[in-house]
Amino acid sequence: MDQENVEKLYKWFDETTTIIEREENIPYLDGLAEACGLLFSGDVAEEIEEPFKQTLLKQIQAEKLDDYSKEEIRKALQLAILKGMKGATQQQHYITPDAVAIFMGYLVNKFMGHKKELRIFDPASGSGNLLTGVINQLSQKIEAYGSEVDPTLTELAYMNANLQEHEIELFHQDSLRDLLLEPVDVVVSDLPVGYYPDDDNAKSFQLKAEDNQHSYAHHLFIEQSLHYTLAGGYLFLLIPNFLFDSDQSDKLHEYLNEQAHIQGIIQLPMSMFTSEKNAKSIFILQKKGIETKNPGKVLMAQLPSFKDVHAMDRKLNEIDQWFKNDRK
Repeated sequence: MDQENVEKLYKWFDETTTIIEREENIPYLDGLAEACGLLFSGDVAEEIEEPFKQTLLKQIQAEKLDDYSKEEIRKALQLAILKGMKGATQQQHYITPDAVAIFMGYLVNKFMGHKKELRIFDPASGSGNLLTGVINQLSQKIEAYGSEVDPTLTELAYMNANLQEHEIELFHQDSLRDLLLEPVDVVVSDLPVGYYPDDDNAKSFQLKAEDNQHSYAHHLFIEQSLHYTLAGGYLFLLIPNFLFDSDQSDKLHEYLNEQAHIQGIIQLPMSMFTSEKNAKSIFILQKKGIETKNPGKVLMAQLPSFKDVHAMDRKLNEIDQWFKNDRK
């Protein structure tokens, strides 16, 4: 990946989005979705009036998708989305850090690299950064699916997939309701954290809260993710570090013992987070099946800063040793 190309394409996204944002008086993220559409189609709708139309045509002529790799496109678009989210007030407008998406792709490869084809699903797909970031690390034939309740993020995920030439089927809906989806081999997700507002729908889950309390969305997303995973399949979930310290954690622990094998918990670098309460880990599960079993030893790791190349290399060697010696 060429960083100069990333910066060049980001500048184009930002300039074009700003033009659309000002002309149409719409939020930056909505304008970004339109800018992505222009870059993908290479054309402007006939009904757009002059001189706005000529301005957009000039922007289109300035860049070509063929000049960029999938990762350069993903990274440039990620930077533009991050800029838009800084001014957004919606709590759900959040993007998984780039290094985390790449590292999760590495983990999927370690666990599933032996398979020639993979069906992969993100039940909280957002703008598609995590899902496409993982796909870009994989060499298998991929069928990908994502679900997201927020319309702006769904539109951005759609454009993200188009620009990177990934076929991803997206569901614009509450991901905790029934999905028209057959179980998949792999689930990757940055779980939404907090209370789930639909108490009536929560009643259908085993991990619903008791005594008229609100259910935790992150608990329900774990249950939903397992439901849509094949027996023997794997889940790579970004979870809050306090997951097993909450008032409903005993029920979650019991549920996981019934449904899954805990393969690993990898804590992300503390330097990534503004405070300890916001810290997250990658939680690796395998859905139980006839031939599955607990690992000989659960993979437990604390990652160093992604910027510390030597420390990260040592940590990756430790993970490799776990696969060789402790997983079976």
